[in-house]
Amino acid sequence: MSKATTADRQSPGPHVADSHDVIRVHGARENNLRDVSIEIPKRRLTVFTGVSGSGKSSLVFDTIAAESQRLINETYSAFLQGFMPNLARPEVDVLDGLTTAIAVDQQRMGSDPRSTVGTATDANAMLRILFSRLGTPHIGPPGAFSFNTASVSASGGFTVDRGADKTRTEKVSFSRTGGMCTHCEGRGTVSDIDLTELYDDSKSLSEDPFTIPTYTGDGWVVRVITESGFFDKEKPIREYTKKERHDFLYREPVKVKINGVNLTYEGLIPKLQKSFLSKDRESMQPHIRAFVDRAVTFTRCPDCDGTRLSELARSSKIGEVNIADACSMEIRDLAEWVRGLDEPSVAPLLTKLQHTLDSFVEIGLGYLSLDRSSGTLSGGEAQRTKMIRHLGSSLTDVTYVFDEPSIGLHPHDIQRMNNLLLRLRDKGNTVLVVEHKPETIAIADHVVDLGPGAGTAGGTVCFEGTLEGLRASGTVTGRHLDDRAKIKATVRKPAGALEIRGASANNLQGVDVDVPLGVLTVVTGVAGSGKSSLVHGSIPADEGVVAIDQTPIRGSRRSNPATYTGLADPIRKAFAKANGVKPALFSANSEGACPTCNGAGVIYTDLAIMQSVATPCEECEGRRFEASVLEYRLGGRDISEVLAMPVTEAEEFFGTGEARTPAAHRILARLADVGLGYLTLGQPLTTLSGGERQRLKLATHMGEKGGVYVLDEPTTGLHLADVEQLLGLLDRLVDSGKSVIVIEHHQAVMAHADWIIDLGPGAGHDGGRIVFEGTPADLVEARSTLTGEHLAAYVGA
Repeated sequence: MSKATTADRQSPGPHVADSHDVIRVHGARENNLRDVSIEIPKRRLTVFTGVSGSGKSSLVFDTIAAESQRLINETYSAFLQGFMPNLARPEVDVLDGLTTAIAVDQQRMGSDPRSTVGTATDANAMLRILFSRLGTPHIGPPGAFSFNTASVSASGGFTVDRGADKTRTEKVSFSRTGGMCTHCEGRGTVSDIDLTELYDDSKSLSEDPFTIPTYTGDGWVVRVITESGFFDKEKPIREYTKKERHDFLYREPVKVKINGVNLTYEGLIPKLQKSFLSKDRESMQPHIRAFVDRAVTFTRCPDCDGTRLSELARSSKIGEVNIADACSMEIRDLAEWVRGLDEPSVAPLLTKLQHTLDSFVEIGLGYLSLDRSSGTLSGGEAQRTKMIRHLGSSLTDVTYVFDEPSIGLHPHDIQRMNNLLLRLRDKGNTVLVVEHKPETIAIADHVVDLGPGAGTAGGTVCFEGTLEGLRASGTVTGRHLDDRAKIKATVRKPAGALEIRGASANNLQGVDVDVPLGVLTVVTGVAGSGKSSLVHGSIPADEGVVAIDQTPIRGSRRSNPATYTGLADPIRKAFAKANGVKPALFSANSEGACPTCNGAGVIYTDLAIMQSVATPCEECEGRRFEASVLEYRLGGRDISEVLAMPVTEAEEFFGTGEARTPAAHRILARLADVGLGYLTLGQPLTTLSGGERQRLKLATHMGEKGGVYVLDEPTTGLHLADVEQLLGLLDRLVDSGKSVIVIEHHQAVMAHADWIIDLGPGAGHDGGRIVFEGTPADLVEARSTLTGEHLAAYVGA
């Protein structure tokens, strides 16, 4: 046996197992893909390029990664599969050669107020164990240092029946020491609510006194209050007795019966705290966020000083450092502190913790602290934080899938990210990257370019091969790969200045700067240098300022560009006016919905642990509306035909003739302006790419009134060809008399600016200072900062 095995090993021919060296995709039709067939080399770095909306994510995430995850889930027992998400098989004929896929996307991390960088990466868990073992005085197990664990104690008795009339009563007690601050419940902040923003106390409950979003007169939330029996519905709120006022604002949950239905009544303040204030502000819908900003003041908790931890947890120290001090350090400083601990009894723990913290530094996030709320991380920071756990992994032959890992990175930081991707590949893994930046495309072993256009004009493979082949291919990406924006010969003159004095938010070190108005100003600097802190922390978000941040737009399958932008309202009103009926009939989520599919257009059949089956509704044939509604017409079209129109066609339709609707036409013009002319009005938001969502958000905010526009990395998700269009849009905004302030890393936007404010020189406590103010030409000539060096190299100076 051993001789035969030795002979096999010495055989000159390749082993049959080595022949599986490609991932083979045949007939992929997910979203806008048009029967895509492709072979992707394993154990290589493959970059997928193409204009925004061309089908890159549909191929990489929704087909390859999704099928890998589905097949892994199927290896579990039927019992366990019942607790897992039900994943449908992607629309593809053949998928061969798949390996375990780990997808690292741009989705923001949990926005719960108690979720931090430390809790999201297990670094906090290791610190808690460390302090429970080495901290003095010793206060208890790791849970005693957790701000998510409350201290509880209980005691009581139970009766044990031993038969034959023999019973025995046993007393038991239970206690658990937690680290949660009891005053703020582990949030670090406390809220003070302005009651005048909640209701008009001159009105009675029957007069609809509430000014809270969703608290409408006929809604169940208000009916529970008005019909609870605790209040006189005709009595003005300001005339309530002390007990009525307490019940109205603070009463504990109690069961009430309304129209034969058992419901729970609860005081207004605890109800608001649970429904609105328990969520992270950044995850709220815009109108809810505006209400919270008006009605609620958040202040640092006076009991724990914002650390979230109880006094007991803060009393235990290692040397002079308690766990709150450790979590508030910049991670690179914390790594040095951990490196200085020499305690053999916890050596394996220190080794693991040290590796995790060093990975943060290596990936360019050493400027963060472990107590930073995860909901405040940018998309790029969130993606890199998710990468932490994979950097030291011993797994090989894994498929890693990344969605624009260069997002949020200064040109100086991109090389570091490239090295990490190459390191994952060199360990024997397949690395698939969706990317637009030429610096990352340049390190690819294999390039796949999708297009040629976006939406229905895309979904095909235009090129696959080497980088040099892409340059010579003549595709949109190939033509724009070496594009370089030129420094403007003349810049606009400012029409005034926005003065910022003594800015000290986060890492800013008493910054004084004048932001010019009436021009295109770009604020730049390495990741973590203080750009967002300066702009968002110092420019008041009043009525004259329109702020467009990186928060991703959310929406279900029922949401579409028409509903998100507010376009649906004028369209429904135009149909209603033309036909003399109610606008609600022209909503697939309201009275006009097909009764069979409830306006979804498809019928879902639940097959328990098997994937659900979606079939087009036979009643409405996927059009979502009741047949009688489709008889009403505007300009010769019914509502389903209008929602199936691309933006460009709809812009013409609502611009002239019988269907002329100025309010709808204005919104459509903005959508066309940001390059979304190919989108259909009724396309579900769930099928849009990251770049399409970014531009949809931009088009929506452009309709807001304001003299100053603040944009946070608007090039996110945009192809090189799309950036050119964005620059034209910014120019048009400035030429119309607006002031545009852009936080950006893209050199094309920097080169196009009238004025640049560069922060640095480093990140965290090494940043927070203005290192340059002036025109792009001056920055290139001086080359005095990292940004100046990279911009000079970009423009070929």
